[in-house]
Amino acid sequence: MDSFWKFPYPSQRMPVLARNAVATSQPLATQAGVRMLLKGGNAVDAALAAAITLTVVEPTGNGIGSDAFAIVWDGNRLHGLNGSGRAPRAWSAERFAGLAEMPRTGWDTVTVPGAVDAWSCLSARFGKMPFAELFEPAIAYAADGFPVSPITASRWQAAEALYADFPEITRTFFPAGRAPRPGEIFRCPEQAESLSAIAASHGEAFYRGELARRIADCAAAEGGAMRLDDLDAHRSDWVEPLSIAYRGVRLHEIPPNGQGIAALIALGLLRHFDLSRCAPDSAESLHLQIEAMKIAFDEVFRRVADIDHMPAAPVELLDDDRLAARAAAIDLATAARRRTNVPAGGGTVYLTAADASGFMVSLIQSNYLGFGSGVVVPGTGIALQNRGCGFVLAPGHPNRAAGGKRPFHTIIPGFVTRDGRALMSFGVMGAHMQPQGHVQMMVRLFDYGQNPQAACDAPRWHVAPDGVVALEPGLPPATVAGLEKRGHRVVLGEPASLFGGGQLISRLPEGYLAASDPRKDGQAAGF
Repeated sequence: MDSFWKFPYPSQRMPVLARNAVATSQPLATQAGVRMLLKGGNAVDAALAAAITLTVVEPTGNGIGSDAFAIVWDGNRLHGLNGSGRAPRAWSAERFAGLAEMPRTGWDTVTVPGAVDAWSCLSARFGKMPFAELFEPAIAYAADGFPVSPITASRWQAAEALYADFPEITRTFFPAGRAPRPGEIFRCPEQAESLSAIAASHGEAFYRGELARRIADCAAAEGGAMRLDDLDAHRSDWVEPLSIAYRGVRLHEIPPNGQGIAALIALGLLRHFDLSRCAPDSAESLHLQIEAMKIAFDEVFRRVADIDHMPAAPVELLDDDRLAARAAAIDLATAARRRTNVPAGGGTVYLTAADASGFMVSLIQSNYLGFGSGVVVPGTGIALQNRGCGFVLAPGHPNRAAGGKRPFHTIIPGFVTRDGRALMSFGVMGAHMQPQGHVQMMVRLFDYGQNPQAACDAPRWHVAPDGVVALEPGLPPATVAGLEKRGHRVVLGEPASLFGGGQLISRLPEGYLAASDPRKDGQAAGF
């Protein structure tokens, strides 16, 4: 029976062409978004319905207790939203004294979840439909159940051992003492009740109402530092995206505390090389991309933090002279021996939506490590993120853990414009794979002119914390040998989940092209 849910052969998907489109990592969420468009909602309504539904149908990557980021094109300009939360005010260096690094699970990894407020802010500013209506698909799936999709089921099963010592998450998400199998119906009525309370209160219940009280009470009972005033103080921030020009287009990313600037730095380095002279899957092309990514990570993981705590403005890392000097240091024949010092782990969902009026949305939300911290608030179905483990404990580091501070964040929505107009909303989920995925997508699309779906399907590379380069099946043997000849430490046979999962919508002269990554359960759909 296990062989029934294996798919051993390469997949080639066709893009979806439509005037209205949604692409997510789970078909039921995609259809929830399409439903809102059919009811007269806009792309923001569709994106929110999909995002809310994903908290139910893909709990291995996100939940009600997630953080979120978004970039919105309103038909005329871009708007960025930082929906990440801050550390409890009671956190201090003394709380983590004696530890070499931040914990990965438990209350001392939980920062204030920002996704609910992000939904509320996006709906209030740009939505057309009543806020509560956006929750209907998610509430129905939580209350009545849904069949678990194959890749989600595999991630669910992989999480069993990690959370075995957390009784509430076991009771809520592993009710049979194990993860649900593909095709099994999973229900979580407590999630339905929490989502109903959030819908009715436009998010207030989560930060200042009954759900907030339950979160604070749980923290107090289990030794956590989060209090009601931490939740009450939370606000999402509207921000101006950072951007860089590349091959006639411009890539936009949310500024720090996110790592989107890593993709911008890497592309700023690659501007100094003519990649079009190399074949798309050649060792020459991949070597340059990998070396640029190593430099970008070196910059980011030393300097990026909560923007209010960075010693220099993020734009300084994108200075043309600085980038030119770093690009000149790339050896065309030899791999640099450089540790990237990237954080481990990841559990994220990305989605995008676009409508016939011109609205486009790029949205990402995450619990970080699968189900997050392992903390589930009793009686609510709310799994809390562990974004606090994105902090470091090194004295003097701008990203050192402290109360009221946002941690370094891995999740990044991307957006591309051309001549000041919207061209593409996209993202590639998967911890530190995300900026690497953004770079690879940009290179394939704008250096090599590949179709967006082909760019999603194409084999990827991944730079690990120790500098090892994982290569996906499908790359030519000559490419593997060429990278090894240049001194790259190459590994093969890594799981597909390591290489992320992308979703993409690109504007056509009339309508859109939507693509969905075969590494996820996802679906692009439209009409």
